[in-house]
Amino acid sequence: MSGTVLPDVKTPRSILFMCGMNAIRSPMAEALARAALPKGTYVASAGVRHGERDPFVDVVLEEVGLTIGRHQPRTLDELEDDYFDIIVTLAPEAHHLALELTRSMAVDVVYWPTPDPTVATGTRDQIVGAYRAVRDHLAGLIASRLAGPSIRKGA
Repeated sequence: MSGTVLPDVKTPRSILFMCGMNAIRSPMAEALARAALPKGTYVASAGVRHGERDPFVDVVLEEVGLTIGRHQPRTLDELEDDYFDIIVTLAPEAHHLALELTRSMAVDVVYWPTPDPTVATGTRDQIVGAYRAVRDHLAGLIASRLAGPSIRKGA
């Protein structure tokens, strides 16, 4: 799949982003999607297991004028809602769990392989660069696969 939006694709009304610990990739995707998608689109994020908030997420989101606010990592069990039009998984373990949990549900589960920036080594700038790469990767996927044609017409 090329990642382009087809003319008849509609922006989902509710989206869940899932990763391993809801500390980096999924909260970053949540913030980016909230900014890119129409108001009224319900966007949430969760992890397979508990994690700790990562300050580099704040750094790279602030660079593009976004924030995750007071977000604290949470698991699926801690979500307020459990119905979504689409679940976007960003890590293999999240994808496997989402498929298992939605076997008998009418929900689309999509896997966007996204690198884990915590494996980056080197200087602070090199590490922040890995987080920027994840941010830009997710922003591109959200723009091309979730923000339907009606969104991009005004852009």
